[in-house]
Amino acid sequence: MTETVYLSLGSNVDDRAKNLRDAIALLRKTGIDVTQISPIYETEPVDYLDQPWFLNTAVEAKTELNAVDLLHTLRAIETQMGSKKLIAKGPRLIDMDILLYGDQVIDTPELQVPHPRMHLRRFVLQPLAEIAPNARHPVLSLKVSEMLERTTGKSAVRKFDANRCSGRF
Repeated sequence: MTETVYLSLGSNVDDRAKNLRDAIALLRKTGIDVTQISPIYETEPVDYLDQPWFLNTAVEAKTELNAVDLLHTLRAIETQMGSKKLIAKGPRLIDMDILLYGDQVIDTPELQVPHPRMHLRRFVLQPLAEIAPNARHPVLSLKVSEMLERTTGKSAVRKFDANRCSGRF
């Protein structure tokens, strides 16, 4: 059975835009059908502040993988790209999170879906609202656009200058 999933991708090390493009290409190579990609946003770090700004994007995809297998695929792509999480919430070459997996609610030690902090994070909601404003959070019963309007997250989020971004998705 095919599920529609929403992913958040971020990078703040090396060529950030290239890292996002490479991760999306690897998603496609694993058989994940990427159907929409949001514009790229440049975002202020949250939690651990002493690091470069991130580039973030959101992806809508269709997959036949169950949620845990999808998580393992994302982690394998991060590893393949050389991403290391040396500091919690710290700098990273690529970070990929499952935001929504259909309308499922999953709460295990390994995986929480919907992402437990997505409604608090402007850097997640702004790109996601570009591609899925009407997608609904299955616990809060709010649309993405409503969560964005209500978020208390104050971090700076601005569209990335496409002229600075070489290559295309």
